[in-house]
Amino acid sequence: MGAILLLEDGRTFRGESFGAAVTKVGEVVFNTSMTGYQEALTDPSYCEQILLMTHPHIGNTGVNEEDPESRKIWVHGFIARHFSRMHSNQRAQSSLEQYLKKNEIPAIHNIDTRALVRHLRDKGAMKGVLSCDGTPLEVLQKQLQAWPGMEGRALANEVCVKKSYIAHNPPSPRMRVNLIDGGVKKNILRLLIKANCHVRVVPITASKEEWSRDADLIFLSNGPGDPAALGDAIETVRTLIGSMPIVGICLGHQLLALGLGAKTYKLTFGHRGANHPVKDMDSGRVEISSQNHGFCVEEKSLLATGARITYMNLNDMTVAGLRHEEKGVMSVQFHPEACPGPHDSQHLLIENFLSFAERVGQILSN
Repeated sequence: MGAILLLEDGRTFRGESFGAAVTKVGEVVFNTSMTGYQEALTDPSYCEQILLMTHPHIGNTGVNEEDPESRKIWVHGFIARHFSRMHSNQRAQSSLEQYLKKNEIPAIHNIDTRALVRHLRDKGAMKGVLSCDGTPLEVLQKQLQAWPGMEGRALANEVCVKKSYIAHNPPSPRMRVNLIDGGVKKNILRLLIKANCHVRVVPITASKEEWSRDADLIFLSNGPGDPAALGDAIETVRTLIGSMPIVGICLGHQLLALGLGAKTYKLTFGHRGANHPVKDMDSGRVEISSQNHGFCVEEKSLLATGARITYMNLNDMTVAGLRHEEKGVMSVQFHPEACPGPHDSQHLLIENFLSFAERVGQILSN
């Protein structure tokens, strides 16, 4: 069956349907990773987005039950130059096509993805509607106009767990970590468990008391949507800063900056992929990082808070990390836990974050 992608500026791309025969609206974005499509599909940070993979062949390794980074697929559509209907991998348990159909996700291929990426780079990420069920064009246009977009959307409140739970309770934990879930990826949990931490997952919608209860460290997770729309979470961060160590990744980084008094803004087409260079401003070392975000922290307003920039994105010189020793906060915009992606920055999540929390925790408690 034929499929069509209609963008908000009127441009259309027609190709072949690959996933479910449905129609969905979302923000059209692109990811430059060569591998890890199953992890990307199940990353909550892609909630309500139509994801384009720039690598031309997707699906060769199938899918399995071990690689998902959350409980479900969050994208509203999937795009590639070519999806493989055959897969070959010892870990595969089904095909990508079966996986998308089972989860009611539309997909389109056999389109000029290079032209689409260039269009998004020139015009910016934009609303789109992907239809694989023959819905008339005039109906698609109405659905597209009705979709609210990403700015002002508190999507983290929608993807988080509904109530707190203990994920790991070792007999002699290194640290008691409250992991604030705004769309957390499983590999963050895996690495904290591997580090012998007591891990309690807390919804981002919970109260200030729930965030900080019985914890040595508050860890703000990644997640989707506009960070500035999370007013309650920002206020909670603001009131807790200085009372105990707080670290964050991606959305968590943005919330910490907002809690300090900085501003965030929407990037033209975002940073999504596993090949983004970031520079450690202390050592001068360049690390290749995994990234997935559409918003960023404004540098000038961040420096006005007294925080220090610890990492810079070398593609566009945007803020990629911050630290405020006196107030006990540290965060990065990228994903040190990867999945998918390189492991250059994985030392941050365990060695740096936990060591920082142990050091400043003693200072703040005195």
